[in-house]
Amino acid sequence: MLSDLPIRKIIHVDMDAFYASVAQMDNPKLQGKPIAVGGGETRGVISAASYEARKYGVKSAMSGRLAIKLCPDLIFVKTDFARYTEISKHIRKIFYDYTDLVEPLSLDEAYLDVTENKLGLPSATLLAKLIRTRIYNEVGLTASAGISINKFIAKVASDYNKPNGQKTVNPEDVLQFLEDLDIRKFYGVGKVTAEKMYQKGIFTGRDLKSKSLEYLEEHFGKSGQHYYKVVRGIHMSEVKPNRIRKSLAAERTFSKNLSSEIFMLEKLEHIAKEVSKRLFKSKVSGKTITLKIKYSDFTLQTRSKTLPYYICDKAIIFETAKALLYQEKLNNSVRLLGISLSNLNTDTNTPINQKKLDVSVQLKLEF
Repeated sequence: MLSDLPIRKIIHVDMDAFYASVAQMDNPKLQGKPIAVGGGETRGVISAASYEARKYGVKSAMSGRLAIKLCPDLIFVKTDFARYTEISKHIRKIFYDYTDLVEPLSLDEAYLDVTENKLGLPSATLLAKLIRTRIYNEVGLTASAGISINKFIAKVASDYNKPNGQKTVNPEDVLQFLEDLDIRKFYGVGKVTAEKMYQKGIFTGRDLKSKSLEYLEEHFGKSGQHYYKVVRGIHMSEVKPNRIRKSLAAERTFSKNLSSEIFMLEKLEHIAKEVSKRLFKSKVSGKTITLKIKYSDFTLQTRSKTLPYYICDKAIIFETAKALLYQEKLNNSVRLLGISLSNLNTDTNTPINQKKLDVSVQLKLEF
């Protein structure tokens, strides 16, 4: 029940078409034009698309070849992660002026717990407006925000009034909001699960809520309990200011398919070097090395090996990945290789205590 939940005021801030917006801000000639970051017109995959490009159906993770068919006037620009990181750091400094409970999800989005904030303001809605205004004035980019009682609802809400808008789901509106929500908006419901739910007559949160816990566990396994709780507004995940990195990876898509392991070794060594560089920069090591292989028919295969010790050295990463490459025969020609290191030597962080209050009081809190 909601009355048993911790009292939290959560803001999810999501930058609007971040990579593309940065490119347009830095090059005024690109403003108002359809652009795609990364990809290229042949083999690459798009990292981000401007809103002008999205009108044509261009979106992230789409191949450049398909994107140019959808939008013949599409302009491709190179990624610039150094620039994105620079701007992201500035944005996070703004967040920390309001709360220390900041959980970055990526360079362009983060959760903020403003239940107890540095300005002492009772309204999370007002705080979100202040934060978005500062980002625009100091950085020159727009951001959207979602505000509610937990991370799940805040994240869903941040997508409602994009770009450059925000939505608050007040405590008394949570259950109705969830009942009206399209099932595809629920965390953990991907394309395959959505199709399975459609077959069982589950299209909205209301349909999901009508199913018993036993029914959901029978048909959706361990995820059934998650669906049962989240549609009732129960999502206990706290904002974790020190998110623990689970893995670190690098990959490369080739301009031409590679059909022999011999041709892949040089590429693999460069990827191993990049992974090692990122490990040193993050000051972490790992035990499990995973080789990612994407074939020309877009099927994906992974091969892993766990070492008895932590490593971050390029030579060891490369030799292990090389052994994984030769572990078994390739199924087809290869268009992408990647290496990731997991099972890292990172510590767990201390949970954050949250206050609890009866729901009758919670409903009176200013959001």
